[in-house]
Amino acid sequence: MKSFDIHPIDKTLQTAIQTKIDNLNKPKGSLGRLEELAMQVCLIQQTLEPSLAHPCHLLLGGDHGIEREGVSVSPREVTWQQMINFTHGGGGVNMFCRQHGFKLRIVDVGVDYDLSKVDGIIDRKIAYGTKNFLYEPAMSEAEFDQAIQIGSDLVDDCISDGCKVLCIGEMGIANTSPSSIWMHLFTNIPLEKCIGAGAGLDAPGIRHKYVILSQAISRHQSYLSPLTIPEQSSPTRSLSHLSPLRIFGGFEMIAAIGAMLRAAEQHLMILIDGFIMTACALAAIQLYPATQDYMIFTHCGDESGHKAMLDAIGAKPLLHLGLRLGEGTGALCAFPIIDSAVRMMNEMNNFDNAQITKYF
Repeated sequence: MKSFDIHPIDKTLQTAIQTKIDNLNKPKGSLGRLEELAMQVCLIQQTLEPSLAHPCHLLLGGDHGIEREGVSVSPREVTWQQMINFTHGGGGVNMFCRQHGFKLRIVDVGVDYDLSKVDGIIDRKIAYGTKNFLYEPAMSEAEFDQAIQIGSDLVDDCISDGCKVLCIGEMGIANTSPSSIWMHLFTNIPLEKCIGAGAGLDAPGIRHKYVILSQAISRHQSYLSPLTIPEQSSPTRSLSHLSPLRIFGGFEMIAAIGAMLRAAEQHLMILIDGFIMTACALAAIQLYPATQDYMIFTHCGDESGHKAMLDAIGAKPLLHLGLRLGEGTGALCAFPIIDSAVRMMNEMNNFDNAQITKYF
């Protein structure tokens, strides 16, 4: 795996930023979470005048071999059908990107269908889906490295457009299964508490999913070591943390991790969406703990275990709208709140200029 040079956010400007926030013409602390967001955005960008210029949304598609085991109510052909639908502007992600001015990049990282001639889809296919991790690792080491590099390169493309805000979404039937396994392995939360309905499994379906995932973990147990969320002071984790990523992950998920790591390296703001992207964020934090400094956790969905995973990370999401669509839609919905925090910093008057008595 390529290495990244990711450092904790420089907090030298923290006092100056807080002074500016406190001198805006409002009661101290009265804008609550907006003030916290403004502080984080200013520290990420190292400025008292932050910008949300050229926001970019990466929509990464890939199929999963574990889908063959009936762990999802949706068949795998939905992945490629939705990918094509996105090119027609008909998905939820399209609507929200249009609404909030995000440039949408639709990327085939590993869909089990030939999309190479479909206009509007960036072809970065590694393979036609991952292998079935019930029997063998989902991908090879070379494929893992390729997926990380693809995610990193996609971020460089966004940066070339002047992007300062990165949002990442996914399209991949059965990708809640590797997400649940990662959550279990990285947090030590019991597996049954990490597994939910996904796109709509009933109670027997959830039980079947638990049995399959338990068997998969047992099969690969010799390659897995006890894993926990690292301390922020640790610059990076050991290579043992790569094993569960490669064994269970999807190409779109590993590419998302690569994108998050490169975005943090380049001091971009990273908007983290629902259950699957939170699992990818958890994995990125395992590899480089300082990556979390650059993440804004935007939404807590209804997928079983999502709140527990956010709590394990120590993340406080902005929204809880009951969304479980994926595609990065929760993050896009939260963007106006972040925009308000930035506008607060750049457009609100201060007590001196407004000639208002400062009363604290």
